[in-house]
Amino acid sequence: MSVLGFGGGPLGNLYQPVSDRQATATVDAAWEAGVRVFDTAPYYGLGLSERRMGDALRARPRREFVLSTKVGRLLEPDSTDPLASERHGFVTAMPFRVRFDYSYDGIMRSYEASLHRLGLARIDLLLVHDLGRATHGDEHQRHMAAFADGGYRAMDELRRSGDVSGIGIGANESAVCAEVLKIGRIDRILLAGRYTLLEQAALHDLFPQCAAHGARLILGGIYNSGILATGTRAPGIPRFNYAPAPPEVVQRVRQIEAVCESHGVSLAAAALQFALAHPLVECVIPGLCSPQEVQQTLQLAQEPVPGLFWRQLKDAALLDPNAPTPGAACAA
Repeated sequence: MSVLGFGGGPLGNLYQPVSDRQATATVDAAWEAGVRVFDTAPYYGLGLSERRMGDALRARPRREFVLSTKVGRLLEPDSTDPLASERHGFVTAMPFRVRFDYSYDGIMRSYEASLHRLGLARIDLLLVHDLGRATHGDEHQRHMAAFADGGYRAMDELRRSGDVSGIGIGANESAVCAEVLKIGRIDRILLAGRYTLLEQAALHDLFPQCAAHGARLILGGIYNSGILATGTRAPGIPRFNYAPAPPEVVQRVRQIEAVCESHGVSLAAAALQFALAHPLVECVIPGLCSPQEVQQTLQLAQEPVPGLFWRQLKDAALLDPNAPTPGAACAA
């Protein structure tokens, strides 16, 4: 795996439209920059991200990249929603609606449908998507039971047969990842937004369980869906966890920004390099939607960040004292 990966959410028109040409150019730029991990999901643009990702990667040497996608949501035809309206945060013209299904049959159907949308014969890493109370509320136990009773078995069969190389979970909460670790052998956890420059609670609960289990981590949402990339002074309302950032989050980011400014460090570079510093983390996958963003991400990964910067964050109680930090700029 390359330590920098490609998060495919923006290719599904997350919050804003992206043309097919721009989507392909973005994947091409990432490839030329040495990125070899590409993540997508049926949910991203209701199939649009998978279609675009497959189109952009199909001519590449298949052994040279790692492709992950997700299962747990089935896409069903829907002619009632106006096309190109924003649905689930995606400005997409794909005429489908989502139905959750974590059963054995649901996982197998989702896997097969993804192969068709991607136009590829192989998926390397298959992740069960968005189990947990944050997504399902009172329905959490029902969906977890369906996964434990059949969905995990489907994924394990695909791994045992060699159809996929690894299985795991992709989620925005730590608690459900810990639950899934108890069901069976998990190779990877894609944790979005719960281990960042703003949040490190997972360091004390989930991470030790991953180490004991033997599961490695891929981190998404390293900018907490926006605020660690834009900061607090950019035009518009800063986003945190896919919603307007609450005042206490804005205040904490302002404090981190002040430390950044005193050391001449950009907030986004600190966020990216911090995420890469933990030894359990093998890859981060920022969402990318243009060749310019690819180049900016490479620059952030290489930006010099002094060791004193991290010590000052810890001294100010803005960073967990036990969190590993980079000794120098991370290499792309």
